[in-house]
Amino acid sequence: MAAPNILCDCTGMSNEHWLKCREHGPKGDIEYTVGGSDVAVIFGLSPWVTPLELWLIKKGRMKPKLPPNPEQLEMGHMLEPIAAHFYALRTGNVVTDDNYLYQHANLKYALANIDRRYTRKEDVEGGVLESKSLTYHKASDWADGAYPIYYELQLRYYLAVLDQKHGAFSALWGNNPENDLATPHIERDQTKEDIIFEKLDQWIWSLRHDKPPTMGDIKPQLAMDALARIYGASQKGLPTIEFPMKFEPQLRKIAALQEKNAQLKGIIKKNEEAIEAHSVRIAELMKQHEHGILTTTTDKLLVDYVTNTTRRVSSEYLKQNYPAIYEEARKPSGTRKVKVTIQPL
Repeated sequence: MAAPNILCDCTGMSNEHWLKCREHGPKGDIEYTVGGSDVAVIFGLSPWVTPLELWLIKKGRMKPKLPPNPEQLEMGHMLEPIAAHFYALRTGNVVTDDNYLYQHANLKYALANIDRRYTRKEDVEGGVLESKSLTYHKASDWADGAYPIYYELQLRYYLAVLDQKHGAFSALWGNNPENDLATPHIERDQTKEDIIFEKLDQWIWSLRHDKPPTMGDIKPQLAMDALARIYGASQKGLPTIEFPMKFEPQLRKIAALQEKNAQLKGIIKKNEEAIEAHSVRIAELMKQHEHGILTTTTDKLLVDYVTNTTRRVSSEYLKQNYPAIYEEARKPSGTRKVKVTIQPL
């Protein structure tokens, strides 16, 4: 273990300048780099970005996708100092900002730009603090000292680059720090660290040798969304793809499941039609009442007939009264789904 190299002080640096330093070092002499937020992506464990997308971004073949809710992201950044403040109050540890860009002592590609450090009150030993702000529905991920694996990978990477023995999270999700704040600590683990950097070495090799990762181990919905972003809409006139025989089981499975879904849709449609037919007389008796009941010798049949009101923007109203806004708001959207049809020879 050795102290990291300090590449530059990022204080007051523009976001554009910081990104350039982050991608290729302040002198622009590092071909490919890895940062803390990249690690979970490379392992295929990020909920937001796939390895292939990151690989294409690193190769300069794809632009980073914009956050779907930039205001939420900005709010999250603004809340991080508050999370750090309450971490200090809860633990008694001293928290300080850290604006340096660090480089691993032995691995040129491994860069780290942490937010904060802490000094433990009991032994004056330093560590890396990662502040996180999150929504209430993510609070369960931090229950009983737990933390999401994608954040753990980030923090363990920072501990390795900065040569620190321990780190901590300060995760805030509400306005009551007593109940809405998690402050789990982790100790450096050489076995996990070796696994991380073995994977990162392979990743850098794949970039240098132009070997893109596959989507095989990525969650299907995330992978399909990413492929749609990468390749865009289908294009007419392109030649038909000839699949090798190793894909036969996969294609037949898709075809079988699609046929099963089609059969189920037919059954569901018939059932819904039958339900409507039986419901006509019931609705006629209910009139404006919301609830009904039929009591038998063994049970009660509870009937609900409640109006569910939804409000939707009327495109027809916009088109007639505000045609300019209608045209501006009418953006094309498309979806692509794999469909397999078995055609006898």
